[in-house]
Amino acid sequence: MLTAGILPDFNGIVEILCLTAAFYYVFYFLQGTRGAPMMAGLIMIFIILSAATRFFRLEALTWLLERLSVYLAVALLVIFQPEIRHALAEIGKQHFFGNLSRAPSLVDQIVQAVNLLANRQIGALIAIEQSIGTRPIQETGVKMDSAVTPELLASIFYPHTPLHDGGVIIAGDRIVAARCTFPLSQQPDLSLAVGTRHRAAAGISDETDAIVVVVSEESGFISVGHKGHLIQHLDDDHLRRFLSGILLRPPKKVSRLTKITDWISHVIKVNKHANLDYSRRT
Repeated sequence: MLTAGILPDFNGIVEILCLTAAFYYVFYFLQGTRGAPMMAGLIMIFIILSAATRFFRLEALTWLLERLSVYLAVALLVIFQPEIRHALAEIGKQHFFGNLSRAPSLVDQIVQAVNLLANRQIGALIAIEQSIGTRPIQETGVKMDSAVTPELLASIFYPHTPLHDGGVIIAGDRIVAARCTFPLSQQPDLSLAVGTRHRAAAGISDETDAIVVVVSEESGFISVGHKGHLIQHLDDDHLRRFLSGILLRPPKKVSRLTKITDWISHVIKVNKHANLDYSRRT
């Protein structure tokens, strides 16, 4: 039988709820950023050092950690400065506590742009961000903040323009980056006849839940990459139905625990991909 002293009082419950919310939103704002692997690394170092000092009773190391913890807050402010600014900006938005489905006009704008590019056999690579952030990939290109229009997308991918190489990323209803370098897929069962754009589409859909639309420069065929799968030879109607089925459906209610575990899985996948690239270079 539990005694009254074991259960937390009202103030203790409030503190637990506040800390839980704080940790959740730290994970929420760090997902898809360069700070996510750093945060994972700091947490691992903290757990290892704490376990070592307690198990082996390392008094000198315990004393050093206590002294360094005073400066930890300043160090975190410096390390995660971009993420903190992003979090403060998100707080001011109305949809901070919920996601809204995209307007049907966004699907129409993308389909019109893809149709225009396909008819002229102009290669294109367009990623539509979902719940997993793509900010590390955005940082490889040129930052933008523009409305999605067929004319703008067509002008970006028009040959010999400054931004035609690489991919475009759409977040929400805005074009947020162009000329981005997408990771290439490492799937062994991907056809050898597939070009670089299609491998890049499969690559970013491996690491995130983004929807990636590809236009072949050689044939003008339209393809879509999603969840690591590549769907080829789509026409306008099939592309519109595919995008509408994902972008316009009501958002699912996902538990906080599921979001945090998905974020941890994403961090592990990104770190694995980075280690693989590093090992190949060396």
